[in-house]
Amino acid sequence: MYSRKRIALALALAVLGGCSSQGSSGTSSNAQASPEAGAAAGGKVIGVSIQDREAQFYQAMEAGMREEAKKYGYTLHVVDANRDNSKQQSQVEDFISQKVDAIVLTPYDSTAIGSAIVEANNAKIPVFTADIASTSKQGTVVAHIASNNVQGGMEAGKLMCQAVKSEANPTVAVIDEPEVTSVQDRVKGFKEALAKDCPNVKLVADISAGGQRTKASSVADDLLQRDPNLSGIFGINDDSALGAMKSVQAAGRAGKVVIVGYDATPEARDAIKAGTMYGDAIQHPDQIGKLTIDAIHDYFSGKRPQKVVAVPVGAFTKADAK
Repeated sequence: MYSRKRIALALALAVLGGCSSQGSSGTSSNAQASPEAGAAAGGKVIGVSIQDREAQFYQAMEAGMREEAKKYGYTLHVVDANRDNSKQQSQVEDFISQKVDAIVLTPYDSTAIGSAIVEANNAKIPVFTADIASTSKQGTVVAHIASNNVQGGMEAGKLMCQAVKSEANPTVAVIDEPEVTSVQDRVKGFKEALAKDCPNVKLVADISAGGQRTKASSVADDLLQRDPNLSGIFGINDDSALGAMKSVQAAGRAGKVVIVGYDATPEARDAIKAGTMYGDAIQHPDQIGKLTIDAIHDYFSGKRPQKVVAVPVGAFTKADAK
C-alpha cells in the first residue's frame, strides 16, 4: 500500500513537472525572442522600401538581398516608394504596424526620411540604408551599405578625360540629381578627376533631371542647342546617360558627343558595346543587396555591423563588353 502511494506520488510529480516545463516554454515563445535566438532559428521578417523598384539597378540589388536572405531563412517584404517621399513614410509606418524585425530604406528624400526613421527607432526596429544615405539630423541608422560613389565618380571622370582631353577646347556637362547623397558623391568624384587628369576640360553645365530618362533627354536637348560644340555629357545614372544618348542621336551628333554613365546596367552595356556610349562607372548592386542582409544578420547575431560598408566601383568600356 505504501509502495503504491509512493508510485502514485511520483507519477503526480512527474505530470506536474511536465506541465510546468510546458508552461514555461509557452511563456518564452510569447515573449520577444533575442536577436541570437531569432538568427539561429531564422524566421525574421525584413521590410524593404525601395525608392524606384522599376530601375534595373534596384532590381539587381533586390535580387542580391533575396538570395542572401534565403541563406539565413529571412523573409523580405519589398515595396516600391515610386519616388514619393510621402509614400515611403507611409510604408515605414506600415512596417512598424506589421512589427517587422528590421527595415531597409533607399531614401527618395535623404533629408525628409529622418522623421520616418525616428518612428522606427521609437518602435525599437533597427533601420539600415542601402545605396542612398539619410542626411537627416533625426533618427539613427544602424549601418549604411553603398558603393564608394566618390571613387565611382572619379572613374567616370577618368573615362571622360580619356575621351575628350585631346580636343582643343573640350566642354562637358553633368546631368545631375543633386538631392541624392550618393549622386552628390559621384559628381564630387567626377569633378575631382577632371581637375586632376584633364584640367583643360571646361565644365559648362550641371543641371538636374531627377535621375529620369525622359527629363534627361529634355535637358540634353537644351544643352546641345546652347553649346553646339559640346564634347561630352556625364549622366549620374544610366537612365540619365541613355536619355542624353537619345538626344545626341536625334541631333545627328552620335560619335561627336561622348556619353559617360553610371551603373553599367544591361541596356547601358549594350550601348557601350555598340559605341553609342563611351563607358560607365560600374556598380555592383547585387553585392550591395547581399552585404545589406549580412549587416542585418550581424545585428541579429549580437554583433555590431560597420557603420558604413563601402562597395568598390570600377569602370566598364567597350573593351569589357562581351
